[in-house]
Amino acid sequence: MKQRELAQELAGNEYPGRGIVIGVSEDGLHAVTAYFIMGRSENSRNRVFVEDGNGIRTQAFDPSKLTDPSLIIYAPVRVLGNNTIVTNGDQTDTIYDGMSKSLTFEQSLRSRCFEPDAPNYTPRISGVMHIEGGAFDYAMSILKSDSGDGDRCFRYTFSYEKQKAGCGHFIHTYMGDGNPLPSYEGEPTPVDIKGNIDEFTDLVWKNLNADNKVSLFVRYINIKTGSFETRIVNKNK
Repeated sequence: MKQRELAQELAGNEYPGRGIVIGVSEDGLHAVTAYFIMGRSENSRNRVFVEDGNGIRTQAFDPSKLTDPSLIIYAPVRVLGNNTIVTNGDQTDTIYDGMSKSLTFEQSLRSRCFEPDAPNYTPRISGVMHIEGGAFDYAMSILKSDSGDGDRCFRYTFSYEKQKAGCGHFIHTYMGDGNPLPSYEGEPTPVDIKGNIDEFTDLVWKNLNADNKVSLFVRYINIKTGSFETRIVNKNK
């Protein structure tokens, strides 16, 4: 698949839902990830990202307006040793627990399926970044229904190593807006990774739909040292 411009991928989709980008910075020195959430309902939009140790979690911006926390309050990012786990739901904990017990990323997700939010059956998208000995590789996963059939779960895992500088992959939950929401199709999209952490954060945030975007997390991890920088942008302030 031909590499695409991330800015255009974001700007051209009114409602990609939740999305994960993983790749290598333009200078080749950093492993990069971004995770964003969007929302159409008041409950979905009533959220912010907050730091939680080396990871983050979602939190109600106005607790009095929180109606159903089951699919919107979770830890999208957790760190396990040399692994950074990024997902769109509480499967972050499933992966963390599985890998803690020597299961692989793919094996850890065998116990999970798409979200129980019929008729959308929102896909569970996940990524894991592994840095060791000055080398970086990553994997991405999507668990989705069979074209909206809630009786069958299809599981896809994609692994990447020796990624070129300025290149990465983007996966998200929906192809666009709709009722029901159309699930993501195909493999993760190859995209460009531009600029330093602040420039990249600005690129992602400004190209997400202004009405639907909620929060954004970006992390740059030094591939040689493992040290990292994080940026969080919340629409609710």
